[in-house]
Amino acid sequence: MRRALTALFAVLALGAVSTVPAQAAAVPPPAQDPFYTAPADLTGSPGDVLRQRAVDVKVGPFPAPVKAWQLMYRSTSATGKANAVVGTLLVPPIPWTSGPRPLVTYAVGTHGIGDSCAPSFLLRNGIENEVALLAQQLSKGWAVVVTDYEGLGTPGTHTYATGPAEGHAVLDAARAAQTVPGTGVSKDSEVGVFGYSQGGQAAAFAGELQPSYAPELNLVGVAAGGVPGDLEAVAKFNDGGPAFGLVLGAALGLATAYPDVPFEQILNDRGRSAVERISGACTIELGAAAPFARLRDFVTVADPLADPRWQARLADNKAGEREPGAPLYLYHGTLDELIPFSVGTALRDRYCGAGATVQWQAFPLLEHIGGVSVGGPVATEWLGQRFAGTPAKSTC
Repeated sequence: MRRALTALFAVLALGAVSTVPAQAAAVPPPAQDPFYTAPADLTGSPGDVLRQRAVDVKVGPFPAPVKAWQLMYRSTSATGKANAVVGTLLVPPIPWTSGPRPLVTYAVGTHGIGDSCAPSFLLRNGIENEVALLAQQLSKGWAVVVTDYEGLGTPGTHTYATGPAEGHAVLDAARAAQTVPGTGVSKDSEVGVFGYSQGGQAAAFAGELQPSYAPELNLVGVAAGGVPGDLEAVAKFNDGGPAFGLVLGAALGLATAYPDVPFEQILNDRGRSAVERISGACTIELGAAAPFARLRDFVTVADPLADPRWQARLADNKAGEREPGAPLYLYHGTLDELIPFSVGTALRDRYCGAGATVQWQAFPLLEHIGGVSVGGPVATEWLGQRFAGTPAKSTC
Protein backbone atom coordinates (compact mmCIF):
# COMPACT_ATOMS: atom_id res chain seq x y z
CA MET A 1 0.00 0.00 0.00
CA ARG A 2 2.75 2.47 0.90
CA ARG A 3 4.71 1.82 -2.29
CA ALA A 4 1.57 2.16 -4.39
CA LEU A 5 0.66 5.45 -2.75
CA THR A 6 4.16 6.84 -3.20
CA ALA A 7 4.29 5.81 -6.84
CA LEU A 8 0.87 7.26 -7.62
CA PHE A 9 1.74 10.60 -6.04
CA ALA A 10 5.09 10.68 -7.81
CA VAL A 11 3.55 10.14 -11.23
CA LEU A 12 0.76 12.62 -10.67
CA ALA A 13 3.04 15.28 -9.19
CA LEU A 14 5.00 15.60 -12.43
CA GLY A 15 2.35 17.87 -13.88
CA ALA A 16 0.71 19.17 -10.73
CA VAL A 17 1.30 22.83 -11.38
CA SER A 18 1.67 23.09 -15.13
CA THR A 19 -1.30 21.08 -16.36
CA VAL A 20 -4.10 22.78 -14.42
CA PRO A 21 -4.11 26.56 -14.85
CA ALA A 22 -5.61 28.63 -12.05
CA GLN A 23 -8.35 29.94 -14.32
CA ALA A 24 -9.62 26.36 -14.74
CA ALA A 25 -10.33 26.04 -11.03
CA ALA A 26 -13.13 23.59 -10.37
CA VAL A 27 -14.04 24.99 -6.94
CA PRO A 28 -14.87 28.58 -6.00
CA PRO A 29 -11.97 30.76 -4.85
CA PRO A 30 -11.91 31.69 -1.17
CA ALA A 31 -13.36 35.15 -1.81
CA GLN A 32 -16.50 33.45 -3.18
CA ASP A 33 -16.64 30.62 -0.65
CA PRO A 34 -18.52 31.35 2.60
CA PHE A 35 -16.48 28.66 4.39
CA TYR A 36 -13.56 31.12 4.61
CA THR A 37 -15.54 33.87 6.35
CA ALA A 38 -14.88 33.69 10.07
CA PRO A 39 -17.73 33.75 12.56
CA ALA A 40 -18.13 36.95 14.55
CA ASP A 41 -17.66 35.11 17.83
CA LEU A 42 -14.11 33.83 18.30
CA THR A 43 -14.38 33.03 21.99
CA GLY A 44 -12.89 29.73 23.02
CA SER A 45 -9.37 28.35 23.01
CA PRO A 46 -6.59 28.30 20.40
CA GLY A 47 -6.98 25.26 18.19
CA ASP A 48 -10.76 25.03 18.58
CA VAL A 49 -12.39 23.95 15.31
CA LEU A 50 -14.88 26.62 14.24
CA ARG A 51 -16.17 24.65 11.25
CA GLN A 52 -15.05 21.73 9.12
CA ARG A 53 -15.97 19.90 5.93
CA ALA A 54 -14.76 16.86 4.08
CA VAL A 55 -13.24 17.77 0.70
CA ASP A 56 -11.57 16.10 -2.24
CA VAL A 57 -8.00 17.09 -3.05
CA LYS A 58 -6.22 16.59 -6.34
CA VAL A 59 -2.78 16.13 -7.81
CA GLY A 60 -3.07 17.71 -11.22
CA PRO A 61 -6.45 16.62 -12.65
CA PHE A 62 -6.49 13.37 -10.67
CA PRO A 63 -8.03 12.69 -7.25
CA ALA A 64 -5.41 12.23 -4.53
CA PRO A 65 -5.69 8.89 -2.71
CA VAL A 66 -6.25 10.42 0.72
CA LYS A 67 -9.08 11.51 2.98
CA ALA A 68 -9.15 15.27 3.45
CA TRP A 69 -10.90 17.82 5.63
CA GLN A 70 -10.81 21.58 5.55
CA LEU A 71 -10.75 23.02 9.05
CA MET A 72 -11.35 26.58 10.14
CA TYR A 73 -9.79 26.89 13.56
CA ARG A 74 -9.14 29.55 16.14
CA SER A 75 -5.61 30.84 16.38
CA THR A 76 -3.73 33.91 17.64
CA SER A 77 -2.20 36.89 15.86
CA ALA A 78 1.31 38.19 16.46
CA THR A 79 -0.11 40.73 18.90
CA GLY A 80 -2.18 38.20 20.85
CA LYS A 81 -5.61 38.71 19.27
CA ALA A 82 -7.90 35.81 18.41
CA ASN A 83 -8.18 35.09 14.70
CA ALA A 84 -9.51 32.37 12.40
CA VAL A 85 -7.26 30.33 10.11
CA VAL A 86 -8.08 27.61 7.59
CA GLY A 87 -6.04 24.45 7.17
CA THR A 88 -6.30 21.10 5.39
CA LEU A 89 -5.96 17.77 7.13
CA LEU A 90 -4.76 14.90 4.92
CA VAL A 91 -4.91 11.27 6.06
CA PRO A 92 -3.58 8.40 3.92
CA PRO A 93 -5.36 5.06 3.54
CA ILE A 94 -2.38 3.26 5.10
CA PRO A 95 -3.45 1.63 8.40
CA TRP A 96 -1.56 2.70 11.51
CA THR A 97 -1.69 0.05 14.22
CA SER A 98 1.14 0.98 16.61
CA GLY A 99 -0.64 3.56 18.72
CA PRO A 100 -1.98 6.95 17.64
CA ARG A 101 -1.10 7.98 14.09
CA PRO A 102 1.79 10.51 13.98
CA LEU A 103 0.91 13.99 12.80
CA VAL A 104 3.04 16.42 10.79
CA THR A 105 1.97 20.04 10.93
CA TYR A 106 3.28 21.31 7.62
CA ALA A 107 4.21 24.95 6.97
CA VAL A 108 4.33 25.85 3.28
CA GLY A 109 6.88 28.14 1.70
CA THR A 110 5.93 31.42 0.06
CA HIS A 111 2.62 31.08 -1.75
CA GLY A 112 1.87 34.76 -2.07
CA ILE A 113 -0.47 37.27 -0.47
CA GLY A 114 -3.70 36.94 -2.46
CA ASP A 115 -6.46 34.73 -1.10
CA SER A 116 -6.40 32.50 -4.18
CA CYS A 117 -2.83 31.52 -3.20
CA ALA A 118 -4.06 29.63 -0.12
CA PRO A 119 -2.86 26.00 0.03
CA SER A 120 -6.34 24.81 0.97
CA PHE A 121 -7.64 26.18 -2.33
CA LEU A 122 -4.70 24.95 -4.39
CA LEU A 123 -4.96 21.43 -2.99
CA ARG A 124 -8.60 21.15 -4.05
CA ASN A 125 -7.67 22.27 -7.57
CA GLY A 126 -4.60 20.07 -8.00
CA ILE A 127 -2.12 22.96 -8.31
CA GLU A 128 -0.32 22.85 -4.95
CA ASN A 129 3.40 22.97 -5.74
CA GLU A 130 4.61 21.22 -2.55
CA VAL A 131 2.64 18.06 -3.25
CA ALA A 132 5.74 15.88 -3.70
CA LEU A 133 6.92 16.54 -0.14
CA LEU A 134 3.41 16.07 1.20
CA ALA A 135 3.25 12.76 -0.67
CA GLN A 136 6.49 11.54 0.89
CA GLN A 137 5.13 12.16 4.36
CA LEU A 138 1.70 10.69 3.65
CA SER A 139 3.28 7.59 2.13
CA LYS A 140 4.79 6.83 5.54
CA GLY A 141 1.32 6.58 7.04
CA TRP A 142 1.49 9.92 8.82
CA ALA A 143 -1.36 12.40 8.88
CA VAL A 144 -0.42 15.86 7.61
CA VAL A 145 -2.17 19.14 8.36
CA VAL A 146 -1.32 22.15 6.17
CA THR A 147 -2.10 25.63 7.48
CA ASP A 148 -3.00 28.55 5.22
CA TYR A 149 -1.59 31.03 7.79
CA GLU A 150 -3.34 34.18 8.98
CA GLY A 151 -5.15 36.15 6.27
CA LEU A 152 -4.44 33.75 3.42
CA GLY A 153 -7.82 32.64 2.11
CA THR A 154 -9.65 34.23 5.03
CA PRO A 155 -10.60 37.93 4.83
CA GLY A 156 -7.85 40.43 5.54
CA THR A 157 -4.28 40.73 4.32
CA HIS A 158 -1.92 37.81 4.83
CA THR A 159 0.63 38.59 7.53
CA TYR A 160 3.43 37.33 5.31
CA ALA A 161 6.83 36.76 6.99
CA THR A 162 5.46 37.32 10.51
CA GLY A 163 6.98 34.53 12.58
CA PRO A 164 4.80 34.57 15.72
CA ALA A 165 1.53 34.56 13.75
CA GLU A 166 2.83 31.74 11.55
CA GLY A 167 4.06 29.73 14.54
CA HIS A 168 0.70 30.03 16.26
CA ALA A 169 -1.12 28.93 13.09
CA VAL A 170 1.14 25.87 12.74
CA LEU A 171 0.65 24.77 16.35
CA ASP A 172 -3.08 25.41 16.33
CA ALA A 173 -3.44 23.42 13.11
CA ALA A 174 -2.08 20.43 15.02
CA ARG A 175 -4.47 21.04 17.89
CA ALA A 176 -7.39 21.24 15.48
CA ALA A 177 -6.36 18.11 13.59
CA GLN A 178 -6.23 16.09 16.79
CA THR A 179 -9.97 16.56 17.32
CA VAL A 180 -11.18 15.24 13.96
CA PRO A 181 -12.67 11.75 14.42
CA GLY A 182 -11.89 8.81 12.18
CA THR A 183 -8.29 9.78 11.41
CA GLY A 184 -6.29 7.70 13.88
CA VAL A 185 -4.87 10.98 15.22
CA SER A 186 -5.46 11.84 18.86
CA LYS A 187 -4.19 14.22 21.52
CA ASP A 188 -1.57 11.56 22.31
CA SER A 189 -0.18 11.57 18.77
CA GLU A 190 3.45 12.46 18.34
CA VAL A 191 3.73 15.72 16.42
CA GLY A 192 6.44 16.84 14.03
CA VAL A 193 6.79 20.25 12.39
CA PHE A 194 8.06 20.68 8.82
CA GLY A 195 8.69 23.82 6.79
CA TYR A 196 11.02 25.49 4.30
CA SER A 197 11.61 29.17 3.43
CA GLN A 198 8.59 31.05 4.79
CA GLY A 199 7.59 27.64 6.09
CA GLY A 200 11.01 27.32 7.72
CA GLN A 201 10.36 30.56 9.57
CA ALA A 202 6.95 29.27 10.61
CA ALA A 203 8.40 25.94 11.73
CA ALA A 204 11.17 27.60 13.72
CA PHE A 205 8.72 29.87 15.52
CA ALA A 206 6.36 26.98 16.15
CA GLY A 207 9.19 25.13 17.85
CA GLU A 208 10.16 28.16 19.92
CA LEU A 209 6.59 28.99 20.94
CA GLN A 210 5.42 25.45 21.71
CA PRO A 211 6.66 25.26 25.34
CA SER A 212 4.64 28.33 26.35
CA TYR A 213 1.83 28.39 23.77
CA ALA A 214 0.99 24.71 23.21
CA PRO A 215 2.78 22.68 25.91
CA GLU A 216 0.26 19.85 25.69
CA LEU A 217 1.38 18.91 22.16
CA ASN A 218 3.66 15.88 22.12
CA LEU A 219 6.23 17.62 19.92
CA VAL A 220 9.11 15.32 18.95
CA GLY A 221 10.95 17.25 16.24
CA VAL A 222 11.09 20.40 14.12
CA ALA A 223 12.55 20.30 10.59
CA ALA A 224 13.20 23.81 9.25
CA GLY A 225 15.14 24.70 6.12
CA GLY A 226 16.10 27.86 4.24
CA VAL A 227 14.94 29.88 7.23
CA PRO A 228 14.76 33.68 6.92
CA GLY A 229 15.83 33.87 10.54
CA ASP A 230 16.87 37.53 10.37
CA LEU A 231 14.45 39.55 8.24
CA GLU A 232 16.57 42.69 8.28
CA ALA A 233 19.58 40.81 6.93
CA VAL A 234 17.42 39.12 4.29
CA ALA A 235 15.91 42.47 3.23
CA LYS A 236 19.34 44.07 2.85
CA PHE A 237 20.61 41.09 0.87
CA ASN A 238 17.69 41.29 -1.58
CA ASP A 239 17.65 45.08 -1.86
CA GLY A 240 18.32 45.72 -5.55
CA GLY A 241 18.04 42.03 -6.40
CA PRO A 242 15.83 40.18 -8.90
CA ALA A 243 13.32 39.02 -6.28
CA PHE A 244 12.95 42.33 -4.46
CA GLY A 245 9.17 41.97 -4.65
CA LEU A 246 9.45 39.52 -1.75
CA VAL A 247 10.85 42.32 0.40
CA LEU A 248 7.84 44.48 -0.38
CA GLY A 249 5.59 41.54 0.44
CA ALA A 250 7.30 41.06 3.79
CA ALA A 251 6.96 44.77 4.57
CA LEU A 252 3.24 44.59 3.79
CA GLY A 253 2.85 41.45 5.89
CA LEU A 254 4.64 42.89 8.90
CA ALA A 255 2.81 46.21 8.64
CA THR A 256 -0.48 44.28 8.60
CA ALA A 257 0.54 42.29 11.66
CA TYR A 258 1.83 45.32 13.57
CA PRO A 259 -0.22 48.50 13.03
CA ASP A 260 2.32 50.48 15.08
CA VAL A 261 4.99 50.38 12.36
CA PRO A 262 4.90 53.17 9.75
CA PHE A 263 4.16 51.86 6.29
CA GLU A 264 1.24 53.24 4.30
CA GLN A 265 2.03 56.79 5.42
CA ILE A 266 5.61 56.61 4.10
CA LEU A 267 4.82 55.10 0.68
CA ASN A 268 5.27 57.29 -2.37
CA ASP A 269 3.13 56.97 -5.50
CA ARG A 270 5.26 54.13 -6.84
CA GLY A 271 5.07 52.40 -3.48
CA ARG A 272 1.28 52.64 -3.28
CA SER A 273 0.96 51.26 -6.80
CA ALA A 274 3.32 48.37 -6.07
CA VAL A 275 1.58 47.44 -2.83
CA GLU A 276 -1.80 47.45 -4.53
CA ARG A 277 -0.40 45.14 -7.20
CA ILE A 278 1.20 42.62 -4.85
CA SER A 279 -1.74 42.46 -2.44
CA GLY A 280 -3.38 39.86 -4.70
CA ALA A 281 -0.22 38.26 -6.06
CA CYS A 282 0.89 34.64 -5.76
CA THR A 283 4.50 33.46 -5.62
CA ILE A 284 5.91 34.18 -9.08
CA GLU A 285 4.11 37.48 -9.53
CA LEU A 286 5.11 38.57 -6.03
CA GLY A 287 8.80 37.79 -6.51
CA ALA A 288 8.88 39.49 -9.92
CA ALA A 289 6.85 42.54 -8.90
CA ALA A 290 9.82 44.93 -8.75
CA PRO A 291 13.01 43.32 -10.09
CA PHE A 292 16.26 45.06 -9.12
CA ALA A 293 14.42 47.84 -7.29
CA ARG A 294 15.42 49.17 -3.89
CA LEU A 295 13.30 49.90 -0.86
CA ARG A 296 14.16 53.60 -1.05
CA ASP A 297 12.44 53.72 -4.47
CA PHE A 298 9.04 53.17 -2.84
CA VAL A 299 9.12 55.34 0.28
CA THR A 300 9.49 58.96 1.30
CA VAL A 301 12.11 58.37 4.00
CA ALA A 302 15.76 57.45 3.60
CA ASP A 303 15.80 54.18 5.55
CA PRO A 304 12.44 53.00 6.94
CA LEU A 305 13.94 49.94 8.62
CA ALA A 306 16.09 52.18 10.83
CA ASP A 307 12.95 53.51 12.51
CA PRO A 308 12.88 52.26 16.14
CA ARG A 309 9.36 50.92 15.64
CA TRP A 310 10.50 48.78 12.72
CA GLN A 311 13.60 47.71 14.63
CA ALA A 312 11.46 46.49 17.52
CA ARG A 313 9.20 44.41 15.28
CA LEU A 314 12.10 43.01 13.28
CA ALA A 315 13.59 41.90 16.59
CA ASP A 316 10.29 40.20 17.49
CA ASN A 317 10.65 38.20 14.26
CA LYS A 318 14.27 37.18 14.67
CA ALA A 319 14.39 33.42 15.13
CA GLY A 320 16.81 31.57 17.36
CA GLU A 321 16.46 33.60 20.52
CA ARG A 322 14.69 30.77 22.41
CA GLU A 323 15.24 27.06 22.75
CA PRO A 324 12.63 25.06 20.82
CA GLY A 325 10.49 22.54 22.64
CA ALA A 326 11.95 19.64 20.63
CA PRO A 327 15.12 18.75 18.69
CA LEU A 328 15.70 20.75 15.53
CA TYR A 329 16.92 19.73 12.07
CA LEU A 330 18.20 22.89 10.39
CA TYR A 331 19.43 22.95 6.78
CA HIS A 332 20.45 25.46 4.14
CA GLY A 333 21.88 25.54 0.61
CA THR A 334 25.28 27.19 0.45
CA LEU A 335 24.41 29.12 -2.73
CA ASP A 336 20.96 30.27 -1.64
CA GLU A 337 20.22 33.37 -3.71
CA LEU A 338 17.22 34.52 -1.63
CA ILE A 339 18.13 33.77 1.98
CA PRO A 340 21.92 33.95 2.27
CA PHE A 341 23.79 31.03 3.75
CA SER A 342 25.23 33.36 6.39
CA VAL A 343 21.70 33.93 7.74
CA GLY A 344 21.36 30.15 8.14
CA THR A 345 24.68 29.71 9.95
CA ALA A 346 23.94 32.65 12.25
CA LEU A 347 20.59 31.08 13.11
CA ARG A 348 22.32 27.79 13.86
CA ASP A 349 24.71 29.57 16.20
CA ARG A 350 21.91 31.35 18.04
CA TYR A 351 20.05 28.09 18.57
CA CYS A 352 23.18 26.36 19.79
CA GLY A 353 23.82 29.26 22.15
CA ALA A 354 20.26 28.94 23.48
CA GLY A 355 20.89 25.29 24.40
CA ALA A 356 18.90 23.67 21.60
CA THR A 357 19.54 20.20 20.24
CA VAL A 358 20.39 21.08 16.62
CA GLN A 359 21.41 18.84 13.77
CA TRP A 360 22.80 21.24 11.16
CA GLN A 361 23.14 20.32 7.50
CA ALA A 362 24.69 22.49 4.79
CA PHE A 363 23.96 21.43 1.22
CA PRO A 364 26.91 22.50 -0.95
CA LEU A 365 26.33 24.21 -4.30
CA LEU A 366 22.54 24.31 -3.91
CA GLU A 367 20.44 27.44 -4.32
CA HIS A 368 17.06 28.10 -2.71
CA ILE A 369 14.85 25.66 -4.63
CA GLY A 370 17.65 23.10 -4.77
CA GLY A 371 17.88 23.30 -0.99
CA VAL A 372 14.36 22.03 -0.47
CA SER A 373 14.46 19.59 -3.41
CA VAL A 374 17.39 17.80 -1.80
CA GLY A 375 16.96 18.76 1.83
CA GLY A 376 13.21 18.30 2.16
CA PRO A 377 13.26 14.51 1.74
CA VAL A 378 16.22 14.27 4.14
CA ALA A 379 14.32 16.37 6.67
CA THR A 380 11.33 14.06 6.33
CA GLU A 381 13.51 11.04 7.05
CA TRP A 382 14.86 12.87 10.11
CA LEU A 383 11.29 13.36 11.35
CA GLY A 384 10.69 9.65 10.78
CA GLN A 385 13.57 8.87 13.13
CA ARG A 386 11.97 11.05 15.79
CA PHE A 387 8.64 9.25 15.37
CA ALA A 388 10.53 5.95 15.69
CA GLY A 389 11.95 7.06 19.04
CA THR A 390 15.57 7.39 17.90
CA PRO A 391 17.35 10.02 20.04
CA ALA A 392 18.30 13.12 18.07
CA LYS A 393 21.95 14.01 17.60
CA SER A 394 23.35 17.50 18.00
CA THR A 395 26.10 19.12 15.95
CA CYS A 396 26.39 22.14 18.27
